[in-house]
This record gives sequence, structure tokens and C-alpha cells, in this order.
Amino acid sequence: MRKFLKKIASPFLQKASAIYLKKRRKYNYKEISVWVEPTVFPPFITISSKLLLEFVDQLSLKDKTLLELGCGCGIISILAAKKDSIVTSTDINPIALSALVENAKENDVTIDIIASDLFENIEENSFDFVIINPPYYPKNPNSIAENAWFCGENFEYFESLFRQLPKFLTPSNSTFMILSVDCELEKIKAIAIQNKITFHVVQESKVMAETNFIFKLDLL
Repeated sequence: MRKFLKKIASPFLQKASAIYLKKRRKYNYKEISVWVEPTVFPPFITISSKLLLEFVDQLSLKDKTLLELGCGCGIISILAAKKDSIVTSTDINPIALSALVENAKENDVTIDIIASDLFENIEENSFDFVIINPPYYPKNPNSIAENAWFCGENFEYFESLFRQLPKFLTPSNSTFMILSVDCELEKIKAIAIQNKITFHVVQESKVMAETNFIFKLDLL
């Protein structure tokens, strides 16, 4: 039954979010409020964003540099900036980036916002923290909105991510990524290992029937 649910979960959630997000919606975390635009990943549809927000909220970020790779609505970046981190946010969706300009202004924070496919346009490689909430369903995305859900039939997103990531991993920095038990964890881990990257579980959270893991990524 769970395998069946996994097969229908992402298309259902994506369709539900597309219907719900035909107009912009507000999403809140504590005192932070952001606009979520159509085509941008909706943090209120899944639990991963809230878990990652709670995790980042516990980090000591004052005067630390932080990169959010694939920022979506940018609420995690805004939270980090409010904790006095020096934040860089990237996404491939221009609508997400335009909205983040507005969201950052409304929340009175400064963020370096960059249009980038993964690390493509990132010149700095010595961030203290890198935060990743990736797409992980194995299907080829057919639109800019679907990039938030699907990693490619052959996990091309992770192939590219883990090929680029090693130069951003150092003994002194921390890279965190959240993944659900409903994704193909072993396949993703295998791609990481091929690129000399290992996963360490730093948090495991079960909400209803779904377990999410926050991993720290390090070089082997």
C-alpha cells in the first residue's frame, strides 16, 4: 500500500498545489510572513519546509555565511537573515526570485539573490552553511513549476548536485539536506557515494505516516 501511495503522492500534491496556488498565498513561520507565488514550491503542502525551518531556527548563525540552494519562496533564507546570518539564495525560477525580493523587503532583511541552476552562478565556495530541500520524485519535469517536485527520470538533479557539491564541502562547514522516506533514498545515497559524499543523519522526524531525515553531507 505504501508503494502505491508513493507513486501517486507527488502527482497528487503537485496538482493540488497548482489548483490552490492559482493565486498567490501567504505562508507564515513565527513572525515571518511570505508570499508564495504560482509555480513556486508551496511549503504548506508538505511537512519538509516546516521541519527544515525548525532545524535552521536552532542553528547558531550570527555572522555566518549561509547558502540556500533552491530557495523557493525564501522563508528559510529570511529566517537565517533574521538570525543575523549573511545569506545567499538561489533558484532557477525567476518568479520565485522576484517574489523573494519583495518578501525580503517586507521582512526587513537583506539577502543576496542569484538566479542559478544549482551552483552554476555561485562564485563563492566557502559558505559556513548550505541548506538544500531538493526535488526527489523520479520523473522528468515538464515546466518550471515541476522542477520543484521532480529530479528527472534518472535522478539527473542529484547527479548534477553531487558532481558539483564536493568543492563546497570542507571540514569547517555544514551542508544539510532534507529527504523523505518516500523518496528512493538508497539510489540517492549511491549517487552521492559515487561522488565521494557521505550522509549522516542529524535529525529524524515522523509526522503522521511520513518520516523525514535531515542529513549532514560530508566528503568521504
